[in-house]
Amino acid sequence: MTATHTSQTPDALEPASLHRPVIAWFDQHARDLPWRRPEAGAWGVMVSEFMLQQTPVSRVLPVYEQWLARWPRPADLAGEAPGEAVRAWGRLGYPRRALRLHGAAQAITERHGGDVPSDHAQLLALPGIGEYTAAAVASFAYGQRHAVLDTNVRRVFARAAAGIQYPPNATTAAERKLARALLPEDEATAARWAAASMELGALVCTAKNEDCARCPISSSCAWRLAGKPAHDGPARRGQTYAGTDRQVRGKLLAVLREAVTPVPQSALDAVWHEPVQRARALDGLVADGLVEPLEGGLYRLPHS
Repeated sequence: MTATHTSQTPDALEPASLHRPVIAWFDQHARDLPWRRPEAGAWGVMVSEFMLQQTPVSRVLPVYEQWLARWPRPADLAGEAPGEAVRAWGRLGYPRRALRLHGAAQAITERHGGDVPSDHAQLLALPGIGEYTAAAVASFAYGQRHAVLDTNVRRVFARAAAGIQYPPNATTAAERKLARALLPEDEATAARWAAASMELGALVCTAKNEDCARCPISSSCAWRLAGKPAHDGPARRGQTYAGTDRQVRGKLLAVLREAVTPVPQSALDAVWHEPVQRARALDGLVADGLVEPLEGGLYRLPHS
């Protein structure tokens, strides 16, 4: 159903008629975020993209500011132990992102003289950088023409073009084709469109309680015009946390982040009542390279 709707939309929508109102809305309503300022540079953009994955802006802002103050260039981070990246990550969640960002900083320092590359293929070749992040950095930091498909953009396109409430759980070929069809030809306009459509999804075309009265393209939105039909696809993934291994991992990492010396097993045992789940979570942290076991039953954040 989604593919059928999506394949029909580029001609029907007349992309240019979407670009103007969405970019004009963005010019007036865009949030003043530190990674959007010129002084952020490509490294600031890259750091923000790692931190913003599955994490709201309000939680990212203080950690981002502290991170850039401590490590203003990739080489500054690359020169530290990876455990320091995990420590500075704080409680942002999904801490493997900290290790990936540290690995990317090392590669940038070794391969590119400490400057975040502007070439999309070189960005994609960095460790921890996937399709989305490479496109986002090339677009937002270097003003290039790329389809930048995060959750917010995918939701805007699903509603405005495909006429459905939510996009599929995983990005599809049909979504990529639509995103490319909607991309302005001019590089600077394309980069602005990428940021504007993302902001529209974040502030107006939200997952819940969307505000169509504030939307600059509501008059042409296929989902609104169809009467806002309810989602009838596969169940959307929830963000459960309480009682999960993720919660246990977070509690274990919190102890290690606060410690200046290696931590005994007994200190980790105190954070969670259920020994099997606790052991599984700790084993997972070790396997992911987030925790380093030492002799004598001691643990620390990774040093190498």
